[in-house]
Amino acid sequence: MGSPQDSDPAIAADPAIALRDAHAVLGAREVLRGVDLTVRRGETVALLGANGSGKSTTIRAVLGQVPLTDGTLELFGTPFRRFRDWKRLGYVPQRSTAAAGVPATVREVVSSGRLARRKLRPLGSADKDAVERSLELVGMADRAKDPVDALSGGQHQRVLIARALAGEPELLIMDEPLAGVDLASQQVLARTLREQVGKGSSVLLVLHELGPLAPLIDRAVVLRDGRVERVENPDQLHDLACHPHGDEPAPGAETAPKIETGSLT
Repeated sequence: MGSPQDSDPAIAADPAIALRDAHAVLGAREVLRGVDLTVRRGETVALLGANGSGKSTTIRAVLGQVPLTDGTLELFGTPFRRFRDWKRLGYVPQRSTAAAGVPATVREVVSSGRLARRKLRPLGSADKDAVERSLELVGMADRAKDPVDALSGGQHQRVLIARALAGEPELLIMDEPLAGVDLASQQVLARTLREQVGKGSSVLLVLHELGPLAPLIDRAVVLRDGRVERVENPDQLHDLACHPHGDEPAPGAETAPKIETGSLT
């Protein structure tokens, strides 16, 4: 699918994420070993690879949760150390309970997604409208008054997505949003992302397999041992989709050509 940057050089020069030669250490182990990653405006990029390949660490590095030991990171053209405009980002973490054990309704959890915009001020009419739109978008408006601990796993994930969308982010980052989620919720997620991308949002996803999100993805970046192994059009990734945990393709299976680590953009 095309993206706005195809026709606007100014947008192409100012990507949502520009990660260059990123190195990061967890404990005593170097987890990222020179990752390059660009997410342009209006583009959807999937990070794929085996368990332990560095996908979630890359996401956490972009969010500043894991410090880089080497390399550079820019968000919307601003060096990370100077970036303060966090309301432009929305984050959906790996599968977890939406309220983390704190009694709360669905609407209360989703409303917390407006905090980056409102700070400690009460929600105004625009905030409430954004919350209601997000609930409608993920199909949870009819459960808005329900406690989140009464929800299924797939519904929890929808609430986390609605919370991120309530902030009206320009960049949406999601870590394994399909993990353990039923097919109906996967299809809701695909529809939701299609609408967000249609509005010009950029999306970075960690996935084990493309599933119903495949038609939305512009580029798939395959990580292996903390490095970029290849960058592909999703149509060329039938082999990885069949072997999401790093299994080797069957003998004689066609493999897509590798792309050099430094050639992401």
